[in-house]
Amino acid sequence: MKNIVYVALAMLVLSSCAKPNKIGFVDNGIVINDFQDKKDIEAKYEIKKQAFQKKFDSIDQAFQTEVEAFQTAANKMSQTKAQEKYQELGQKKQYQDQQKQMEAQQFQQSFQTEIDSVIVKVKAFVKEYGKSNGYTYILGTSDAASNVLYGTDENDLTQTILDALNAKSKEE
Repeated sequence: MKNIVYVALAMLVLSSCAKPNKIGFVDNGIVINDFQDKKDIEAKYEIKKQAFQKKFDSIDQAFQTEVEAFQTAANKMSQTKAQEKYQELGQKKQYQDQQKQMEAQQFQQSFQTEIDSVIVKVKAFVKEYGKSNGYTYILGTSDAASNVLYGTDENDLTQTILDALNAKSKEE
């Protein structure tokens, strides 16, 4: 009986000496949205978006001018000729709309690919940061998916990781 008490006491002492888990958390939304690489991608795509919009506004304006010219000339055309021109304009408008939709999809896919690469980069950085700084866990939270309901400020690594991530990105 005495041995059981000694064994239990020894186990208690050994377990109390065990290294506690080091846990931190980051706000994913802040880290991703304030990461300079993401801001740079958004700025680049805003310029592309404006160019895209100007291009299609110009095409739409040219088409509208063509339609107005047709409407003016339609009174002087035979009904058959006017109907043919009307169908031709309808097909042209449909083609332009398809082009616009296709280019918009390509634009969105390209943007999403670059944003996804930023997310992968952030995840890899957080993993490496955790390993090199002795963290057992680094949890992620955001307004959309709040996995951390409470954490002390000393465990909040959001700004620390964001600063280190932006510094590393400047070096590259």
